[in-house]
Amino acid sequence: MLAYFDNAATTPLDPQVLSEIHNFMGKFYGNPSSTHYKGREARVELEKARKRIAMLVGAAEKEIIFTSGGTEANNFILKSLSLNGDVERIISSPIEHHSILDTLEWISDNTNITVTYLSVDSKGNLDLNELEDLLSSKQRTLVSLMHGNNEIGNKLNIESVGRLCKACNALFHSDMVQTLGHYPINLADLPIDFASASAHKLHGPKGAGFLYVKTRILKPQPFFHGGAQERGLRGGTENVAGIIGMSKAFEVAYLTMDKNEGHIRSLKAAMVEKLKCHIPDLKFNGLSADMDGSMHSILNIQLPGPRDNTLLFNLDINGVAVSEGSACSSGATEGSHVLKALGQSEANFNNLRVSFSKMNTLEEVDYAVKAITEVYKDLLQ
Repeated sequence: MLAYFDNAATTPLDPQVLSEIHNFMGKFYGNPSSTHYKGREARVELEKARKRIAMLVGAAEKEIIFTSGGTEANNFILKSLSLNGDVERIISSPIEHHSILDTLEWISDNTNITVTYLSVDSKGNLDLNELEDLLSSKQRTLVSLMHGNNEIGNKLNIESVGRLCKACNALFHSDMVQTLGHYPINLADLPIDFASASAHKLHGPKGAGFLYVKTRILKPQPFFHGGAQERGLRGGTENVAGIIGMSKAFEVAYLTMDKNEGHIRSLKAAMVEKLKCHIPDLKFNGLSADMDGSMHSILNIQLPGPRDNTLLFNLDINGVAVSEGSACSSGATEGSHVLKALGQSEANFNNLRVSFSKMNTLEEVDYAVKAITEVYKDLLQ
């Protein structure tokens, strides 16, 4: 049996999405920037997709800028506002995705922008009192904090952060790659200025995403140059087939959201209880085992004992696909920056991130629990 539980890294393509992409590619091949009939018909389909996504996430069509994914969207907004002189300071956290942290490191090294990181406790909670104190200064500030942590599953109280930012005239960006399409989010109702999204986290294609830019906020400068695409904000021919697939993925996700959440919650709860029975001394990192404080799709497991780098390999041999953390850190030897920020010394633990999707089954949970238990106990011998 094979059990795929690395859905926070990427999800299997939904058959309806695959069909939508296949049908599109069989009919439309024009460049949407071309003025002839083939270009115009591709443009019509592109704008239909933008309209569908905007309607689902609660945005205006002109607030959606298509990108190659969440990493580009994050780079886009951070670098654009920094290089254009729109902000003097960026406040973030040490548990963000690498596409935020690495970009902030570049900004700190190459601009006069001050970058400040909030304190985080052992459970992954950010210090919002510290944020309020920092925002009391008069510096032009951008706050960038992710909505759902991709490693430990913690959910940010995005409304509270947004209200603090608005009260202090700070801009607010959130990496929402793990939450848009998974929760009934209406961006127009949130006190947020910018948001990043990606298709392949909700059974859509890789290489497609978008940046949400609230219309009443200042206009960012282009990140890619070389064309007038995306209203002059993102040069380069759009990945139209990917965008079509992304719009279908969002449509399916919103239509089946309640059903999917209930199913995934039941799988996560089952895995928590079964693992506790088989490995009583295990723990869960962050708030990942808290069904209210974390995303229903992520569980981060801490197995006591000396770190063994063969754990993932042996689980893979047994047909169980899980990870230690972000796929963007694959091959890195320094371990999880998120768990280090929580004060964990990884030399003393083996950590597994298990992430669920609508395509997982209870039988797969049972199989994965059995494999994790057996492989872990073998490592201790």
